[in-house]
Order: sequence, then C-alpha cells, then structure tokens
Amino acid sequence: MTLDLPAIRVAEEADLAALPEIEAEGDRRFDDLFGETGWDLPRTGRDRARDPGFLMVAGVPVAGFAHVVEEQGGAHLEQIAVRTALTRRGIGSALIEACCAEAAARGHTELTLTTYADVPWNAPYYARLGFVEVARPTGNLGRHLSEEVELERHGRRVGMVRRIKG
Repeated sequence: MTLDLPAIRVAEEADLAALPEIEAEGDRRFDDLFGETGWDLPRTGRDRARDPGFLMVAGVPVAGFAHVVEEQGGAHLEQIAVRTALTRRGIGSALIEACCAEAAARGHTELTLTTYADVPWNAPYYARLGFVEVARPTGNLGRHLSEEVELERHGRRVGMVRRIKG
C-alpha cells in the first residue's frame, strides 16, 4: 500500500500558528530518549518567518515543516519537525527534498544542518538523504555548532552538508 504524501509548499500566514506545536511534539521524542531535556519553548511561526530564508510546510492542516535560514551566502536547515503521529511516512524526506530544491533555486550549492550523531532519526537519517558529516566545520556551520555546544550534554553533535545544484 502506498501512502499519499501531503503537498509540500512554501508556508503561508495561516500555517504559522501550527509550527510551535509541531516542534514541541518533535522535542518530546528527545525527552523520551534523553529524559527531561529542558528544551527552550519553540519559536513562533511568525518569528521564524521573519528570518532571512524560507519555511516549507507539508499539507493542510500542516503535518510538518522545515525552516531554512539564509546567511552569509549559505543555506542552513535550522529546524525540521513532523507531527509524531505522522512520522515514518516520508513527510520529512519530502520536506528536505523541497528545501534542497528551493535553496538551489535561490542560488545555493549546498544545504547544511547540525544534529546528533547517534540518534537514529538524526545523523543516520540525514546520511540516507545525501548529507555527509563535516570533519572540521568552519564558517556558518562551525558557528552553528559552537552556538549549540550546550546540547552536547545529550550526545555528540555534528555538522552535515548536502551538495545541491545551484
């Protein structure tokens, strides 16, 4: 049986209110893995929309979202989250492919992200989607890792990159 994927599109104003709840659901998966994580409250969708870059969403109502920040000539996947009840259906992969296509359309040649090395739905998942670990991250990717150093209390953090056609 094939599951129909929800349409992936650029977020609209009406989608923004759903984003914090979806992110909070994703954060709870980490609580189950690490114990109480004490994550910060999710950013509002409106706050995310103000960042330079773009927001992609899946479906109506929104089943998941991805937030890419454009900075100093680069594109960085700042957040991706899918409603817990809808994980493992290809929605996250479809969002990432859409982000790569949008970043390429905007002239970027790569998409970066930071993540946990040993969490199955983190670095191993992204590796299956074409991302590779950067041994010694510099530039924007290195800065993101240094800003997230407190997250290392839960495990090794890595920077990853996927080459895309710009």
